[in-house]
Amino acid sequence: MAQLSRLWQIARVVHRYRLRDIVGRQPSRDPRPRGERLRLALEELGPVFIKFGQALSTRPDILPADIADELAKLQDRVPPFPGDQAVTAIETALGRPIGRLFAQFDPQPLASASIAQVHAARLHAEGVPDGLQHQVAGQDRESATPPPLGPGPEVVVKVLRPGVHQRVERDIALLRALAEFAQRFVPAARRLRPREVMAEYERVITDELDLMREGANCAQLRRNWLGSELIYHPIVFWDYTRPRVLTLERIHGISIREIDDLRAGGVNFQVLAERGVEIFFKQVFRDNFFHADMHPGNIFVDVSQPARPSYLAVDFGIVGSLSDADQRYLAENFLAFFNRDYKRVAELHVASGWIPQVTRVQEFESAIRTACEPIFERPLKDISFGFFLLRLFQIARRFDYQVQPQLVLLQKTLLTVEGLGRQLYPELDLWKTAKPIMEEWMRARLGPPALLTRMRSQLPLLVELLPQLGEQILRRLERGGAPAALDGSGLEALRREIRYTGRRLAWMIAGATFWIGAALMFGFYAVGGHVNAAWTATTGGLGLLGAGCWLLAARARH
Repeated sequence: MAQLSRLWQIARVVHRYRLRDIVGRQPSRDPRPRGERLRLALEELGPVFIKFGQALSTRPDILPADIADELAKLQDRVPPFPGDQAVTAIETALGRPIGRLFAQFDPQPLASASIAQVHAARLHAEGVPDGLQHQVAGQDRESATPPPLGPGPEVVVKVLRPGVHQRVERDIALLRALAEFAQRFVPAARRLRPREVMAEYERVITDELDLMREGANCAQLRRNWLGSELIYHPIVFWDYTRPRVLTLERIHGISIREIDDLRAGGVNFQVLAERGVEIFFKQVFRDNFFHADMHPGNIFVDVSQPARPSYLAVDFGIVGSLSDADQRYLAENFLAFFNRDYKRVAELHVASGWIPQVTRVQEFESAIRTACEPIFERPLKDISFGFFLLRLFQIARRFDYQVQPQLVLLQKTLLTVEGLGRQLYPELDLWKTAKPIMEEWMRARLGPPALLTRMRSQLPLLVELLPQLGEQILRRLERGGAPAALDGSGLEALRREIRYTGRRLAWMIAGATFWIGAALMFGFYAVGGHVNAAWTATTGGLGLLGAGCWLLAARARH
């Protein structure tokens, strides 16, 4: 019943703001601009719909400019809730009066979004742990952030909106019901796996309601990038953080959407755009932990070195990561796309199960080539990713592509990064910027040194499991009744032989791995030098390998 009531409310909002007129050809009877009407409708419908508007706002290439500009206000200019409610929420969460918590607190929010709003504050000096004193003074990086003035460091305090949990749960329940309906009764929708996609979105937005989780995300991103000149993440003040309240170091920079201010500061937009692409691909493939809500309201720029500008990130409620299998398949797919190896792309899709195993690889390869060839070797400004995605979706329907819910967040983030790059530097070559990063990751992940590292990490487990496997076989024989030949002393002798064989096999594996590793390390170390030196070192390494194997064989005979 509650879901029917919500549907009725949505229908009333659509009618009140004349949203049907946006796609019609007749003039609207509402004098307000269509973008403003759409924004107001999404604000009234609540957090889930505001998030949808935020995602659309980063795509000015597929939306009319007037609508995209208006929806951009949803990023951090949603109407705020009263400051006294924020103070009450903070005091309730942290258990102390606002004056004891902060030396200064501004009840007027700095920014207000769909889930929470942010207030400026300053800590008491005694409220800062000793280990953070030098960091909050800006001594761990070079940036435009000024050192703190007065009694303690500047911070921002993020507070959840009152009643936001209930509103999100209500809309999630409605969307879950619609997804279930589509899964059961709309055959064309089943390929899109609406039930799984909705479950993934529910997980993401539910996680965003826990500000302790957001603090942990920020701390992880900070560790991953501490000392980098590409991006900076603020310090989390855990003593002032709870599930409904998050306190972070305040950063000072220019919002990335303030293009005129960045231009006035002499910022190199090409470097800024290329660094944005580099950050995204390194977060996904190097760290396997990426900021998945990179709309312009969450990105600032440090312009202290305008020729080499760096990013300042905020709002870490949505992050993503991938399984090892998905990460590898994506990396190989990206590289195959960059190299125009469409056959490899087709083979990867079949091998990963993203399209049915009975698919004819040659036919799928031809379809991908038709979609991709028009976009290569062209600057970003000349590429219509909207058209490109439409073509890919058409191919997907034709070949019964199964939507991968775990990749939806990554796809959304990639589109956001691409849209941001288009705004900053339309000449950006996305492929040229990303390809070297992917090639380096593949070498680090799949090269011989990485394989040897994985072998070494697995050896202790193998050594431990081999004797255990023999013991399990013996116990099963004992429970099931051993043959006469294995009774009594015969069974004990077999047990000793299995233990001895396990130790001998472990010794052989460990020794062989050592010699193989020595040979390959000699060879790869020498590759960086002269070719003859590389050949000599590799030959010597293989000689050592042969000698090692001979010694191991001799050891195994005793």
